[in-house]
Amino acid sequence: MELPREIKYTYEDYYSWNDGKRYELIDGKVYLMSPGPSSTHQGISSNLVGQFYAYLKGKMCKVFAAPYDVRLNWDAGDDTVVQPDISVICDPSKIDERGCKGAPDMVIEILSPSSTKHDQIIKFNKYREAGVREYWIVNPETRVVQVNLLTNGEYAVRNYGDEDVVAVATLADCRIHLADVFPPAPPKEEPKGP
Repeated sequence: MELPREIKYTYEDYYSWNDGKRYELIDGKVYLMSPGPSSTHQGISSNLVGQFYAYLKGKMCKVFAAPYDVRLNWDAGDDTVVQPDISVICDPSKIDERGCKGAPDMVIEILSPSSTKHDQIIKFNKYREAGVREYWIVNPETRVVQVNLLTNGEYAVRNYGDEDVVAVATLADCRIHLADVFPPAPPKEEPKGP
């Protein structure tokens, strides 16, 4: 199914598509998601989800991994549906059988070559506008996590390296050990003698 890009779509349109492809819908505009992510991407996602799951077990907040629909403006036009790599939701009334209704408390996106601009600009702005309190952008290439904390309607940015321990602002006492998130760094090549 080829979707005309000039049409403004709604969540009901999105929910009716069954062509086996994954899409996101932002302000009524459809974005085709790339095929399956890399093994590195999935490994990082699994490692993060594992740490969040262990911390959240038995607590009210829940962690969800993609594919998981987040309807950012479900109560005002319902024309934006994204599938973050990881979502943390602390308000049970936002969770239904179709996904999340409204902004999660926290979202994590893991960059891939095809998603960098989308995650760092388009989704960054949509998450900020929707009120996502904490947005992490994980870069597997540089092994850096950019943590964006919502303050007075804007994101304050802080970067963390692959050996840092990050205190999760939206979850009291939760610490994520980035050394356990990224795959081991490749060994450095020794310079060859003359």
